[in-house]
Amino acid sequence: MSLQKEFICVSDNGSYASTTIAGCNCRKYHGLFVCPQAELGQDNFVLLSCLEETLIQHEREFHLGVKKYAGDVFQPKGHKYVERFEYRTHPVWTYHIGGAVLRKELLMHPTRNRLLVKYTLEDAHSETFLEVRPFVAFRNAHELTFCNNAALTKVQYVPNGIKCRLYEGFSDLYMQFSQDCGFAEVPDWYRNVKYSEEEMRGYPCHEDLFTPGFFKLRLEVQKPVYLNVGCSPMPSVAKTAEWFEEAAKKLVAHEGLESSLQAAARTFLVKRDDRRQITAGYPWFGSWGRDTFIALPGLTLCTGNSKMAGEVLRSMVKDLSGGLFPNIGYGESAAYNSADAPLWFVWAVQQYATHSRRTVQVWGEFGEAVKQVIESYANGCGYGIGMTQEGLIYAGKPGCALTWMDAVVNGHPVTPRAGMPVELNALWYNAVMFAIECEKKCSPLKRNPFVERFKPLMERFPDTFKAHFWSKEKGYLADFVDNGTADWSIRPNQILAVSMPYSPVSDKVGQLVVETVKTCLLTPRGLRTLAPSDPRYKSVYQGSQEDRDRAYHQGTAWVWLLGHFAQAYLRVYGKDGKPFVEKIYREFEPALWEAGIGSISEIYDADPPYAPKGAFSQAWSVAELLRIHKMLESK
Repeated sequence: MSLQKEFICVSDNGSYASTTIAGCNCRKYHGLFVCPQAELGQDNFVLLSCLEETLIQHEREFHLGVKKYAGDVFQPKGHKYVERFEYRTHPVWTYHIGGAVLRKELLMHPTRNRLLVKYTLEDAHSETFLEVRPFVAFRNAHELTFCNNAALTKVQYVPNGIKCRLYEGFSDLYMQFSQDCGFAEVPDWYRNVKYSEEEMRGYPCHEDLFTPGFFKLRLEVQKPVYLNVGCSPMPSVAKTAEWFEEAAKKLVAHEGLESSLQAAARTFLVKRDDRRQITAGYPWFGSWGRDTFIALPGLTLCTGNSKMAGEVLRSMVKDLSGGLFPNIGYGESAAYNSADAPLWFVWAVQQYATHSRRTVQVWGEFGEAVKQVIESYANGCGYGIGMTQEGLIYAGKPGCALTWMDAVVNGHPVTPRAGMPVELNALWYNAVMFAIECEKKCSPLKRNPFVERFKPLMERFPDTFKAHFWSKEKGYLADFVDNGTADWSIRPNQILAVSMPYSPVSDKVGQLVVETVKTCLLTPRGLRTLAPSDPRYKSVYQGSQEDRDRAYHQGTAWVWLLGHFAQAYLRVYGKDGKPFVEKIYREFEPALWEAGIGSISEIYDADPPYAPKGAFSQAWSVAELLRIHKMLESK
């Protein structure tokens, strides 16, 4: 079980340390210093993969590290010495070896972008030494590395440590201790390290890691020794202890669901290239437009950080192009294949205005961007996005999946939804109504061309929407409509028509939609993406990439949808619905320790036992639970 529980410690620029609680890397994304390399692109890069510690007493060696190799061989087997693992503000291991007790603490400094490791010999009855052997990779986090002749295997000595750089183009990696230590330069490749999670996901799962040698230092009881790892030298190695304590004080303690969600929220808010952005999830996601806008209110506004919300929105507006926001990436690496990200942007601005109670100021800053989105959709823009004469929005391009249900296998969307998706039109109605409201409130014009164009369309929109999407006999909304044909798959997208601040459906229709979703799709870990009664339903997310993509939106439960389900449920039932929503929220307490320690996974299997799957720490999962908590507080 210890190999299935992972943690991540994140610095302000997105650098992170992540492994399992056993200390054994089981993903290619695991590493103790994984960081951006600005000259090499927008991905993270694994510089320091792991450390192997050896405690020495009476010339006997006790190896505390643990690795898995080809053939499922574990060597060394340091996990057998672990007496206790704790995670209050940061991961802490206590090793018990005979009469010696060693405490190891690890954290990423939240603002200095450095890995700090603290070793404390808590008890010993004889002279004790510690050897620390670093293993480096210097590779893209999405890739693997192998023994090669191009590697630069020499190290350079710096105060109390070394610096190394395995390949040209990378930053130097500095490893410095807080006290004098020796370093034995014994370069070697350790071959066929195995990552079991990659094997389960159908990816290549073996790599070779390089070690330049090992440090050796003497330990004294109750006198901590610190290791400082970063891409620049320490100004003073004596300051490492001060930095460690400084960092520990800045971290939020995991003392229940609320505090853990607050602590997790910070890990997604990173600053890169003078941009404040949201990392969609760990360990493999980057900056995704749709995810950013959906997660923004929960991660910032619901944690009392309106200033951060503004910073993220300003950064994202830089990439607004032709009325569209990037689906993935930013700047020159941006991909604009998302029909809903721009409308989620409007929703995020709306939430920002509401929470900050500064509608005039917010509209003054972001109003033009909002109107650009709306005008572009109305006039028609990329990826077949446009507006019908009745005011409905359609989108579609062959081979593309433009909504959040975006899995594509062999060039074909798994859930083809070209036409008029229900949530796209719910988001559209909300966006235009919000813009009309702001224009009326903020514009000095007596005759406002924007309002005059869109107000008549929106006055008719609820009737138009009902005529296309509602079935009185079925009692729920169609998932999408294409060329007059409605798709009646029972999916969660319809809940957005009830949860939006401006809803296009009546209270009665809203109640029936909520009850359908509750009956067919609600699980303790999220909303299913397809009703179990559907023959296409897949309850388990596992296997190869293709197998997982086919299950991704065909049953798999998603946490983020619960925020909109809770909002819709409370809208329909008011205070009477609060106990039910409270129960949904509280049931996530044990989930904090199921996969990503102190965080919430991206997805869960759709049937019991609702196993966590996908990324082990997901921004919008955490964000929407924080938003539910805020809803409950306000009721």
